[in-house]
Amino acid sequence: MLLLLARLGLRAGEVVALQLEDINWRDGEILVRGKGMLHDWMPLPADVGEALASYLQQDRPACQTRRVFMCTRAPRRGFVQSCTVSTIVRRALLRADLDPPVKGAHLFRHSLATSLLRCGARMEEIGEVLRHRDPNTAEIYAKVDFDGLRSLAHPWPMGGAQ
Repeated sequence: MLLLLARLGLRAGEVVALQLEDINWRDGEILVRGKGMLHDWMPLPADVGEALASYLQQDRPACQTRRVFMCTRAPRRGFVQSCTVSTIVRRALLRADLDPPVKGAHLFRHSLATSLLRCGARMEEIGEVLRHRDPNTAEIYAKVDFDGLRSLAHPWPMGGAQ
């Protein structure tokens, strides 16, 4: 679950909505059921696919639900709310002894965008990875890259007008 958030930048609701038939193992793709009832096929990185396969084969309890991620305690069903994913993220951060200012699932989405920005990705590319319909939506991630912003800023003129 954490790899889906971190490597693909999925939203918590997209993780909750993920169903078994949304994983195309043969073509290495995953169907993301995004905001606004929009569905997008995305590449499934090998490490994420391996982690998913391991979870499905070894850790996922047997049940009737088609949801990939589900409650481990009875009643065995898919997660109902996306806040469950954020709770899992908070617990993982505690186990890792990490204390970021934001502790929900969206932390991974912001971290992916920031990492892409620091690696030189353009805003349009980041928006595409995060499946933003409006190209300007990705600009929210620019404000966190202060070093990158400083390199773009012109020095403030010193001295006064005479």
